[in-house]
Amino acid sequence: MSKIIASAAIRGAHKIVGQADKKWQEAMDKWGANEPVGFPNTAYYLPVIYGILGIPVEKLGDMEQVLKRCKALLPPPVREEHHLPYLGPALDAGMATFFADEIIEAIRYLEEPGFYTKEEDPVGDNIWLGAASDVILRKRGIEFVDGTAPGFAAVLGAAPSTEIAKSIAQELQEKTIYVFMCAEHNGKRFSEQLIEAGVQIGWPVRLVSFGPDVTAAVFAAGFAIRVGFTFGGIGPGEFRKHLIYNKDRTFAFGIPLGLVTDEWYANALGCVNFGFPVIADTPIPEILPTGVCTYEHVVSDVPHDKIVSKAIEVRGIKVAAAEVPIPVAFGPAFEGERIRKDEFYMETGGGRTPMLEFVTTKRMDEVDDGKIEVIGPDVTDMAQGSSLPLAIVVEVAGREMEADYEPILERQIHHLVNYAQGVWHQGQRDIGWLRISNTAKEKGFTLRHIGDILHAKLHEDFGRIFDKLQVKLYTEDDKVREIIEQAREVHHARDARIEGMTDETTEIYYSCTLCQSFAPSHVCVISPERTGLCGSYNWMDCKAAFEINPTGPNQPVEKGEVVDPTLGQWKGVNEFVFKASRGSIDHYNFYSIVNDPMTTCGCCECIAAVVPLCNGVMTVNREYTGETPCGMRFTTLAGTIGGGLSTPGFVGHGKYNTTQRKFLSADGSLLRMVWMPTSLKEEIGERIKARGEELGVPNLLDMIADETIGISEEEILPFLEEKGHPALTMDPILG
Repeated sequence: MSKIIASAAIRGAHKIVGQADKKWQEAMDKWGANEPVGFPNTAYYLPVIYGILGIPVEKLGDMEQVLKRCKALLPPPVREEHHLPYLGPALDAGMATFFADEIIEAIRYLEEPGFYTKEEDPVGDNIWLGAASDVILRKRGIEFVDGTAPGFAAVLGAAPSTEIAKSIAQELQEKTIYVFMCAEHNGKRFSEQLIEAGVQIGWPVRLVSFGPDVTAAVFAAGFAIRVGFTFGGIGPGEFRKHLIYNKDRTFAFGIPLGLVTDEWYANALGCVNFGFPVIADTPIPEILPTGVCTYEHVVSDVPHDKIVSKAIEVRGIKVAAAEVPIPVAFGPAFEGERIRKDEFYMETGGGRTPMLEFVTTKRMDEVDDGKIEVIGPDVTDMAQGSSLPLAIVVEVAGREMEADYEPILERQIHHLVNYAQGVWHQGQRDIGWLRISNTAKEKGFTLRHIGDILHAKLHEDFGRIFDKLQVKLYTEDDKVREIIEQAREVHHARDARIEGMTDETTEIYYSCTLCQSFAPSHVCVISPERTGLCGSYNWMDCKAAFEINPTGPNQPVEKGEVVDPTLGQWKGVNEFVFKASRGSIDHYNFYSIVNDPMTTCGCCECIAAVVPLCNGVMTVNREYTGETPCGMRFTTLAGTIGGGLSTPGFVGHGKYNTTQRKFLSADGSLLRMVWMPTSLKEEIGERIKARGEELGVPNLLDMIADETIGISEEEILPFLEEKGHPALTMDPILG
């Protein structure tokens, strides 16, 4: 253990704890002990303090006991004649630093409510995002679950130039790693350098500017702790479990750029507690032996062109980055990139021109693998700001290829095209919209490169189910419209085939255990009439995924003997769930929210809850941040039941599942739905109307209350009575 690092970290910890104590005293004098504090739209109070110490900090007065713990943890400053200090005291100083950081940042929210945007993106000139809301945590959490985000890098300070900053950020993006940024060096900050270099920042592009000061580093630690709470089912105060969980499952590391101050050292030792190593560009002392971290703890003097690869090596991250032959960067980090009206060179679709994406199966002799054709004008033939019609037709052939796989491949086009830097895509089928930026065009990107992307990635991800693939990109208006009409007939037939499947006539269901890396006891079993609660997987998706990867997370489950047809319980499913949950869960019911419902993880799109006074059920989608009639926001609900638990009265589900025939069929089906946010009603309203007609209540959508009616049972009950909601005359839901 380096005496220099320990000495500096302990000095830095004393400074930050002293700063926190001073700010707390000033806040107490101004507001008093009962003033509420916290990070907006987040559960788990101040998460590092709550996770490690188990102390729920709700008011200013609650901080006093935390500050006492900080001071108790602080070792005395290291003297010149002091023997070589052990790692333990320095790590204690690092943890005390994180506690003090959270106090400082929570008081900042109190003192300056508008300092942080509290959004996914910068707002105006404000680039400081602050603590991630629980909506952001869960939206991004599934990327850590399915491996599209293998980890995160906490970058402190600034690079020597904007060009180096841009290069480091882009390399991390290409490797699909999130970048959390804070602190300054020589008056510069990494996030500000990226803005200066014309790089888009924010959660959607994985470049997250937490705050301007080093204390904002605690938002990264808090994010990691909340992952353990939300997906791992770890409780408050279970510090050992939290730290081991993060070491083994949240692959993060720190990259300090520039002069490492005492305060930086203190935060760096806080990271080491979590098993997060530090890789610096300056010649600071190193801690090379393994121990708390998987490999080295502190590695220094790494050249900027090697720092990302070295960090990945030291943290032990496995990155699977595809080599795609296109002239722009490629990876999931660019999926959230936006291209505004004055930034695109050309566009297609979006109501301006016809656009289609279509995958179809051909005979083997009809497909020339790797052949890509642009039939009509390409980007280089167009003037800046112009529009083109476009039909992207992917033709596949293979002995294992089935028509049922076509929509699975087709769905990938949206994501894969968006992975190209400078290319923006929205929609699917015949309602797509695509833009190519000026920057991408300058680098040589053309429509042909869309074919290169699809050929490379579909082969890599889905090559097991087909042998050959070719892409035709039509840009002549008459031909595009002709192909759209042909494709619509196929799409209608696909929908009818999928909608016609039922749970009763299907003997094989499919598991999805993707989320077990974060919620070990959660086992999702997907049937034709119960899609995955994350909204990302249906029965057809899982079938295709199993064909592609027979040992993967989507396994066939023989439902076996019927235990209860009304509740939706089968012997074969129970046996699989017991084994897959490692004995934690021995059964659950597909069709009930009251009786042993399916387990829920933090990735769910919606959470339904019983509202007894109204004899019904409400549901809330994760985008809605307000209060609900069950007395809990989405964030609180997810934090309570989202760790892989089966919780009677609550269940996670997908948006699409809300209007499937078996949704809560054991408890009265969709006719029990008495409240949902307006945003969700608008999104699935047409499907609710159609399902209501099937159930004999064609005006059901108008009978469902929302936040404009009320956010408590007492407020919405008169509305339900006025509308004659069917739930009010049904048998007691908790009877």
